Amino acid sequence: MSKAKDVLVFPTAKTPDFKMINVGRKRPTRRRAVACGTIRMSREAFESVRDGSLPKGNVLALAEAAGITGAKKTPDIIPMCHTLPLDQVTVHSVLDEQENSVTVYVQAVAFAKTGVEMEALTGANAALLTIWDLTKGVDPDLSIEGIRLLVKTGGKSGIWTNPLGIPDWLEAQLPDKQPLKGQKVALLVMSDRASKGEYEDQSGPLLKRKLEHMGAELVSHRLVPDEKEEISQSIREICDQYSPALLIASGGTGPGPRDVTPEVLAGISERMLDGLGDVLRAESLHHTDTAWLSRMTAGMVGATLVIAFPGSPKAVEECWDIIEPFIGDALHKIKKQGYGG
Repeated sequence: MSKAKDVLVFPTAKTPDFKMINVGRKRPTRRRAVACGTIRMSREAFESVRDGSLPKGNVLALAEAAGITGAKKTPDIIPMCHTLPLDQVTVHSVLDEQENSVTVYVQAVAFAKTGVEMEALTGANAALLTIWDLTKGVDPDLSIEGIRLLVKTGGKSGIWTNPLGIPDWLEAQLPDKQPLKGQKVALLVMSDRASKGEYEDQSGPLLKRKLEHMGAELVSHRLVPDEKEEISQSIREICDQYSPALLIASGGTGPGPRDVTPEVLAGISERMLDGLGDVLRAESLHHTDTAWLSRMTAGMVGATLVIAFPGSPKAVEECWDIIEPFIGDALHKIKKQGYGG
């Protein structure tokens, strides 16, 4: 049976000058974006805004409502934006007595397949323009400036912050960029061909970069063939010698006769954590319809969490993106259960 295409292609259609990106195969993640902008005005206008004495009413309250509405209306205004199920929009205004200005901060939050930075930016614009509209009767010489994205989190880009800097109060609310700092980790790659030198392993180096980027200390990195005894011995030796908090075993999780990693892990683990494999399969279905064929799993070998990943670099990257947001917290909770001293 032929594989269905995600996109319908018309053979005689002219190539369009623009297109809406297909996010159907992207995995929903928790997204957050914060944008800001500043409006400057005369002292008279500023005092009217501050004191709530303008003829049209409470400027800052209306600006908050407008910011929320603007964020929700983003796909109606920006043609290529997807309609997102926004979980929350918050608007906060900061008055500067010295500069006679109001800076508006807008946060947009969603569990979605694409980012919410445009929602935050549109909300900021709507809030600032509302302040302009309600203030122009007192001061027509207004100025809006500095509209910019401060922070976005979620998706493959992880945590992005504006290179020009962000306020300290916002920095303090961001997730830890190195949640594995100080944690000992290990890698074990299972591959018959790579162990024979028939091709260069890519999954191990990929995971090494990911782990070190999160601040982990890599204490062991081995490459072995798909042999039960060698895999079992290697896992035991690594756990006994280095006591890593985390060991990722990449390869041998498919349905083939040489794919034996899950069986090995089940045989040497004090307890299995099958739920992690269930999460990886469920989330991987966003990338491939045959994710259920993978036998990814996890278990505790002593105080070490051992996770059995697939072997292909693409699958490894997808699985790492799934566990990256919570792996640091998971290791912390495992330690609180009495492991690792």
